[in-house]
Amino acid sequence: MLRRLLLQAPTSCRRLSNAYRYSAPSHSPRFFSSSSSSQSPNSSFIEHVEDNANHSTSPPSATFRGGPISIAEYMEEVLTNPKAGFYINRDVFGAEGDFITSPEVSQMFGEMVGVWAMCLWEQMGQPNKVNLVELGPGRGTLMVDLLRGASKFKNFTESLQIHMVECSPTLQKLQHSNLKCKDEDNTDDKDNKRSVSTLTGTPVTWHAALEQVPSGLPTIIIAHEFYDALPVHQFQKASRGWCEKMVDVAEDSSFRFVLSPQPTPATLFLMKRCKWAATEEIAKLDHIEVCPKAMELTQTIANRISSDGGGALIIDYGLNGVVADSLQAIRKHKFVDILDNPGSADLSAYVDFASIRHSAEEASGDVSVHGPMTQSQFLGSLGINFRVDALLQNCTDDQAESLRTGYWRLVGEGEAPFWEGPDEEAPIGMGTRYLAMAIVNKRQGVPVPFQ
Repeated sequence: MLRRLLLQAPTSCRRLSNAYRYSAPSHSPRFFSSSSSSQSPNSSFIEHVEDNANHSTSPPSATFRGGPISIAEYMEEVLTNPKAGFYINRDVFGAEGDFITSPEVSQMFGEMVGVWAMCLWEQMGQPNKVNLVELGPGRGTLMVDLLRGASKFKNFTESLQIHMVECSPTLQKLQHSNLKCKDEDNTDDKDNKRSVSTLTGTPVTWHAALEQVPSGLPTIIIAHEFYDALPVHQFQKASRGWCEKMVDVAEDSSFRFVLSPQPTPATLFLMKRCKWAATEEIAKLDHIEVCPKAMELTQTIANRISSDGGGALIIDYGLNGVVADSLQAIRKHKFVDILDNPGSADLSAYVDFASIRHSAEEASGDVSVHGPMTQSQFLGSLGINFRVDALLQNCTDDQAESLRTGYWRLVGEGEAPFWEGPDEEAPIGMGTRYLAMAIVNKRQGVPVPFQ
């Protein structure tokens, strides 16, 4: 099956601009190259949060309701405020933006995700209709490459009902354009219109949340670098026990971190996370991050897959265990202070894959969880080596360089050994930094390539 998909896929190369030839530098959190023992450059950001302030240039629009707010509240406001949120009103992706993601690096990433989706569709019995859902689609690049790579497999593409879960109006318009969508009159309802991607004639619909995607059809969900942007709560070990780290306004109107003097509602999620972990794992930590939104999203995914069938693929950077102090801010491919100029930088945190597993298994006994495995293992098992060889047979010298560089970034580790250009532009392999996990309905068996 895999070899047939790879051999029949189009062998044309997506034209890459120079902006994608040189991806984010090694210090970008989306392409982070330090060892796993150091989860974040901010791991020593605060030693005594009650004494040290970290200043911002201006307060965000969030009201503090007369007291400190949690880091999760701050993160959510900074990223998705309807007027000034980081993701809402601009294109933040690519070399001209603030970070670069795997689909922007190489067309092969979206193509391999498409191979995974087609394999799962076959395991599902090749249903005539299936919901293909992408959470946080960015520019829509992954979906474009998926559809283009699968275009010869008409039975698959004709079964798809694409649902893009995106809260940014700006990115929705960009996705609409990149998918080459046309708005057509719906003969069943003259008051509504539907969009159809002219790439494969596939209907496309946009939603603000996964819950808005219609149920009742087998569903394939793709969550690539979505979980890392979900708001996290941070806890720090103090003399009185675990205390939540909060954001407060100092007398000079700058921001600072403080510790909550009493338990907060998020403490319930901390207790749940600690219950899932070994005692010795918790004992050696001074900080713990928990993400209630990730737990809730996973439960929603598991329940949907349990009732409708299908599966979900989650790819992100993170750990298969408790995450400590990983929250980081990135602006123009450089780390910045988390509290500096809110709304101008991306905030993200490592994904706790062990928490995703426990949340899914707790939500439904009808689903099984597989992985995580490294992105390198995942893409390699799906046949990216065959794919890059096929593409190299039909491309220009410049495209060949982009393909080799993109391939290394996706599956390699550390700096590319073949690089002869400037050191600061050396491709950094992220094959072991990113992890892949699948949640599927048990009726479908073990998904490719987790057997």
